[in-house]
Amino acid sequence: MNRLTTWPFPEDVEGGGTPVRGREKELAFVEARLDALARGAGGIVLVEGPAGIGRSRLLVEASAAAERRGTRAFRGGADPDEQFVPLSPLLDGLFAGEEPLAGADRLRDLAATPGQRFWLLQELGDRLREAARSGPLLIVLDDLQWCDELTLLTFHTLAAALAPHPILWLVAVRRGSVPPRVRTTLDRIRQAGAHDLVLGPLGDAAVARIAEDALGAVPDSGVLRVVRRAEGVPQLLKDLLDAIRDEGLVTIENGTARLSAGSLPLPRLPSVAGRLTRLPAPARELVETAAAVGRPVTVDLLAELLGRSPAALIGAVQESLDSGLLVERDDRLEFRHELVREAVEAGLPPTLRATLRGHAAEVPPARTARAPVPVGGRLGDRTAVERLRAAAADLAATAPGAAAELSLRALELTMEDPAQRPRVIAETLPLLWQMGQPAQAHDLGTSALAAGGLGPDDEARIRLAMARLASHFDFAEAVRQARAGAALPGIPAALRARLLALLCLGLSLAGDPEGAEQTAAEAREATDAARDGIAQATMMVVDSALCFYRMDWNEALRRASRAAALAAGLGITPSVWIPEALWQCLLLTVAGRTAEALALAEAGVHDTRHRGRAAAARMWLMHRARALLDAGRLAEARADAEAAADMRGAFDGGDLAELMLLYTLTRVAIHTDDREAAQRCAAQARRVRGTGAPLARSVSAWMLVQLADFDGRPDRALAELHEVLAALAEERPALVSPVDPMDTPALVRMALRAGASDRAAPAVEVAERRAARNPDFTILAASAAHARGLLDNDLAHLRHAARLYEGCSRPIARASALEDVGRKLATTRRPEAVPYLDKALVLYGQAGAERHVARVRRRLRAAGVRRRPSPAGSAKEWPELTASELRVARLVAQGLTNPQVAAELSVSPHTVGSHLRRAYTKLDIASRAELARLVERRDSGE
Repeated sequence: MNRLTTWPFPEDVEGGGTPVRGREKELAFVEARLDALARGAGGIVLVEGPAGIGRSRLLVEASAAAERRGTRAFRGGADPDEQFVPLSPLLDGLFAGEEPLAGADRLRDLAATPGQRFWLLQELGDRLREAARSGPLLIVLDDLQWCDELTLLTFHTLAAALAPHPILWLVAVRRGSVPPRVRTTLDRIRQAGAHDLVLGPLGDAAVARIAEDALGAVPDSGVLRVVRRAEGVPQLLKDLLDAIRDEGLVTIENGTARLSAGSLPLPRLPSVAGRLTRLPAPARELVETAAAVGRPVTVDLLAELLGRSPAALIGAVQESLDSGLLVERDDRLEFRHELVREAVEAGLPPTLRATLRGHAAEVPPARTARAPVPVGGRLGDRTAVERLRAAAADLAATAPGAAAELSLRALELTMEDPAQRPRVIAETLPLLWQMGQPAQAHDLGTSALAAGGLGPDDEARIRLAMARLASHFDFAEAVRQARAGAALPGIPAALRARLLALLCLGLSLAGDPEGAEQTAAEAREATDAARDGIAQATMMVVDSALCFYRMDWNEALRRASRAAALAAGLGITPSVWIPEALWQCLLLTVAGRTAEALALAEAGVHDTRHRGRAAAARMWLMHRARALLDAGRLAEARADAEAAADMRGAFDGGDLAELMLLYTLTRVAIHTDDREAAQRCAAQARRVRGTGAPLARSVSAWMLVQLADFDGRPDRALAELHEVLAALAEERPALVSPVDPMDTPALVRMALRAGASDRAAPAVEVAERRAARNPDFTILAASAAHARGLLDNDLAHLRHAARLYEGCSRPIARASALEDVGRKLATTRRPEAVPYLDKALVLYGQAGAERHVARVRRRLRAAGVRRRPSPAGSAKEWPELTASELRVARLVAQGLTNPQVAAELSVSPHTVGSHLRRAYTKLDIASRAELARLVERRDSGE
């Protein structure tokens, strides 16, 4: 019988290190399970314990012991930054090593293809059954707490289905707080008879033996007092011993290790530093602040020291608890181990440590001992309801999720109180939307209105909340609710003013400026009479939109800026003033002021995420994606747009942000020659076209025109052009289309390809008229000159457009004009064409516009010039990757986590994940380890 040997001292898993001590019972248990496996009995062993306790070491040794017995062993594990790679933890283990499971490529394809889970489970199960017929199998899966949903599903499904076969599943999970999906998996495998193996702290005898192994001498009582501060956690013990040995803090005399100094400095422990680095910045700041205080702390004290409200720390507190660094005891947070606290404190500058500790001592107890938020009460308890409403209002700005929960609790207490209930409903609706629950908000408001029995004031308040909610996903519904509310008799003047202002806003943003103009006079009169600042700010946005429709862009921008200033003066946070604040961002984008639009969108994304406002964060994310598209940063635009699409809820209709998302994804798909994405966009455009709003119809029609042209069907594009050209003839609004300034040249080009140049003439005339009325906007003059040059095949206009584009922040548009100049010159003056085409090639490449890069290369070859491929600015060693993907790949290969890479590159973690996922696909790899090896080989010239 092969017995387990002791495995190396922590982290030295390849052998040659100090043997482990104090795990005899655990080793014997694993031995017994391997013996049973050799007799044909499989099962599941679940290894649990806190961070650093030695779970992974046990798995490593079990794998080695199985292999010595002749048992095939597969070893995989999860990584917190790779949860976007479906089934990677399990597949990496099954397909790596000297004797991998057969069919790796087929299974990876199934894992990455939506809708193939059934076939994936069937095929993987068949492969494992076939392998088990040749002998017992050990399948090791480490760090279950970080596994993706598909890995968890596959694991517990196959473990149950293959129970009669000689397959032993040995899995490890960190004890404590785990995601709900992991908790469900653990419950299921325990119900299926999994054996629990819980690893606890090492005893004093084992600690003493490990210290002797590490120091090469018997530790005296002073050394033992120090190492016992690790509290029997092997990883902390190793770090501590390394520190005192490497710093020369022990001396060896006559075979005894003694401390060479009376006291030790604060230790710096690599394992603690690594766990701290993995935390998001707010949680890391919280943990560091708690360490500096030096004692158990309340959340209120941490909030005071960090300058934030307690509610704003909800996410950071949970993340610090999930990391295992902090624990809750009574009503305070404290470090799981004092040694860990000291290690965190050691990483802070001494002056900061002293300052924080001093401030903590100065905070009066009364300021950190607030009364708890009321959550109790009984049905009909009006006092409890008022307390809950007040608490919800207090939290609404910083923690809408917590505020919504309190408001819902207040709603429960008003079930039999028709006087209070409608007002609580009106207060709850926006909170539910902010926390990302629009369907629940819609159902609540609809049922309240359908039940009837409401007084005019109550009904008006609910309709105002419903109109505000609907303005995020359905302009027609917003208009209907606002109109019905404003028509109610005897309602307060301020309430009516807000309803009329919102009615005008819905009409203007929906692309019905005539309807907005007809209602605007009444709305302005009501707003002035009520002297309501919120209604006045909304009406300024309406006026801005109407100026934009009248082609007065300077005035449109001025009024949008004044509206934002007025809202800020009223205490309205710009990032959550939606859709009004989004209008200003959109104006800046279409006006070619991309840097300003990006800055505004960045602030919106950051602030809404910080405040936990999921719905608003998604809308700002879509606007940032559009600004990134215009800036020629296609990979980042696609990542933001995909992130926003992933956040899509029950309502995803024809609102301004949704239309912008469709526009962005369509344009990126065309620029990058992504056929699959183009098909998805076409399906979405056809669906949106049926929503009924004028803007939704015109945008979707324009998208379908571009997609038909992209698909090589100019006849179909011409047929779709009818509605777009009708809008141009009437000079309808140009919000995200049908004529963003840069779309006019594209429309002319498509009409020319379809042999319908006469159909394009109105578009060019509108562009020239708009440019003439707005001489301060270079982008308008550039697009008009470009469109005229294309329509008339005029080189002078095209050259003029290329020069004008130099002053705009639209690199793809500039590249297009340069390409058109080069194309025109190439017919008669070929040498003069090459510099224009070369510059266009560089701009397209920097943007990642692969489709245009390929076309310009063909033009250059036709001109007798060949240029070495360098797609998207990639290094020559990395022809598969864009420049953005390569930057992310190299940082990940250096060991940085996704949040760290995001901070380094000033992008979102989702953008990092998107780049990394595409890099994995292009490089045909599936893990960070493979990426690191590949980077090392290529960058060293191998």
